[in-house]
Amino acid sequence: MKNLKHTLAALALLPSLSFAGAVMQSSSVPVNHVFTPAGFDSNDSVELVVTGYLPNLCFKAPQSQVYIKDGKINVSVKANKNQNGLGFCADVIVPFIEHIKVGVLDKGKYEIVVNENTSWAKRSSIAILEASSNSIDEVIYADVDDVVREDEGSRKVLLKGYNPSDCFELKEIVVLDNGVDTYSILPKMKQVRAFCPKKMIPFTYEMDVPEKLVADKVLLHVRVMDGRAVNTIFNNKPLME
Repeated sequence: MKNLKHTLAALALLPSLSFAGAVMQSSSVPVNHVFTPAGFDSNDSVELVVTGYLPNLCFKAPQSQVYIKDGKINVSVKANKNQNGLGFCADVIVPFIEHIKVGVLDKGKYEIVVNENTSWAKRSSIAILEASSNSIDEVIYADVDDVVREDEGSRKVLLKGYNPSDCFELKEIVVLDNGVDTYSILPKMKQVRAFCPKKMIPFTYEMDVPEKLVADKVLLHVRVMDGRAVNTIFNNKPLME
């Protein structure tokens, strides 16, 4: 009985011992797709969106680094991996969406490579237009903080958020696309009064996602103020009869 108690106590310590000796190492992770929104100019803070997956539960916290040189944007997407120890790594695939902050770019066309020199490297390109002014935001956008699909049987989405004052109204929602898999949505506002008291006004604006792009999944890239954006993946497949 005494030996049995010692054995049980030792087994109880195994989980803590296995991870106590673990070494975390940053490793490249599989990437499925890279989305490149259209419509950026040389004053905008450029964003990309990458989807991929963690191979098992020993991978944690995906993160990205961006290197720009000679018209090439090289993106490295890695995750922390439990490199050793006795910990068990369950074979559970964990999908992720990584928002890549590239920053302000000069006018021109850029090649994009994600996880170069790996078996799951992905390539794309992006064109940056010349800005017409020195202002970061040449127009006022609705301060969207959430994009919600009305229901799975509809292409209608709801843009939700708060405007900083009741002196702004929606002027129009402009939709651009990159011809492949991304819609850039620009909810432009107009000022209707000179006096704009600071007052948070909730809003919900409706729009239908166009049917121009044929990719199974498309990115909805919604521009907001201060060079920011809200991104969501939209299931673009036709509904099954």
